[in-house]
Amino acid sequence: MSNASSSARQAILERAQSIVGAKGFSAVGLNEILQAAQVPKGSFYHYFNSKDAFGVVLLDTYFDHYVEGMQQLFDQPGLTHHAKLMRYWQGWIDNHTGCTDAGKCLAVKLGAEVSDLSEPMRLALQRGTSRTIDLLAVALQRGVEDGSLRFEQAPESLARRLYALWLGTSVMGKITRTTAPFTEALLLTQQLLGSPENPVIHIDRGTGK
Repeated sequence: MSNASSSARQAILERAQSIVGAKGFSAVGLNEILQAAQVPKGSFYHYFNSKDAFGVVLLDTYFDHYVEGMQQLFDQPGLTHHAKLMRYWQGWIDNHTGCTDAGKCLAVKLGAEVSDLSEPMRLALQRGTSRTIDLLAVALQRGVEDGSLRFEQAPESLARRLYALWLGTSVMGKITRTTAPFTEALLLTQQLLGSPENPVIHIDRGTGK
């Protein structure tokens, strides 16, 4: 692929993440994305074989960046893994209660919508969420090793449980348009982690989001 083609393809993906994150996958037409990316109409199939194939690449790219951000957070020096995990959940709260960039919430937005509509996209979501859960499990195990976490179940099991908790919390946050689900999820997370530490995580109740 030429540099120009690669640049156009990247522009399509970058613009699509915000548009699809705001409107959903089915409601967005290809022309809207191409226009926003300033790519000529009719050229979409030069870069992607189908809309489903485009959706798979969109999700894979989203999770590549998401997992990279997680890894950078968990690799930060000078912090316990309990503190790193709390920063992760704080970032989750910030992205889903005060974030104006809908593209940062793509997994939540598309998780329920496309899983029944597109098997390739469902598999892309499964790959991405599995990568996320795997990183959480590693962080949990390292928290036990550095003494900042205490729990009895296997890290992999707890990671799956926590991810499911926060995924569902994000949906409830959209339904209720309040921070209450996040407050409850945070308290339950702290209980599940069994940490001797007691950090204070701020949730802006004044936004009503």
